[in-house]
Amino acid sequence: MELVAVIDFETTGLSPAQGDRATEVAAVIVENGKVVDRYQSLMNAGVRIPAFIESLTGITNTMIRTAPPVAEVMREVSDFVGDHPLVAHNASFDSKFWDAELARIQRVRKQDFVCSLLLSRRIFPQAPSHKLGALVEYARLPVAGRYHRALADAEMAASLLLRLEDELCQRHEVREVSVALLKRIQGTPRKHLAKCLASHAAC
Repeated sequence: MELVAVIDFETTGLSPAQGDRATEVAAVIVENGKVVDRYQSLMNAGVRIPAFIESLTGITNTMIRTAPPVAEVMREVSDFVGDHPLVAHNASFDSKFWDAELARIQRVRKQDFVCSLLLSRRIFPQAPSHKLGALVEYARLPVAGRYHRALADAEMAASLLLRLEDELCQRHEVREVSVALLKRIQGTPRKHLAKCLASHAAC
C-alpha cells in the first residue's frame, strides 16, 4: 500500500457546524507496513471544553490555555500530511473537523479519506464491536496509550489499518492492497465484499 497519513482529532463536541472546535490533532505517516513519522499537538481555539469532555479525554481547559493557536497547528499538520491519502477511524467525524479547521485558514482538502471503521465492518464482520478500542482488543493489537488522546488513537488506527491489509492479503488472497481498493471496499455492502475483491483481482 502507498504511503498514507492516519489522523485523529480530539474536540469539544461532535459537530463543527454546532460550534464545536478541535482541541488536539495527531497524524502518523505509514509506509511499508510501519509508522515512519508522527505529528501531535494540542491547540487553542478559544472555546471552553465541557467537563464531560475533559473527563473523557484528559485534556483540560488549563492545558488548552497554554497550547498554540489552532491556526498555527492546522498549518503545521496540513503541511505535515501534504497530499498523501488520509485515513481515520470513523472518518465522517474527523473529516468534518479537518475540513472546518482548514477552511478557517483558507485551505481546502485535496485528498479523500479512507475509513478504518467502515473497512473493519466489511473485513471483520464478526468483531463484537467496531469501535477502535474493541477492534484493538479483538485483533490483539498493541495499546499505544490512553484512548481519546489523538496520538494514541492515530497510532492504534494505523495498527488496525495494517492488520486489515494483512487480512485482505492472507485470508482473501489480495496480491496488492491500494488506497483505491480500500475506498472501493468501504463503499461496498458487506455481503458483496467477495464480488468486489473478485472484480479487483480480474483487473
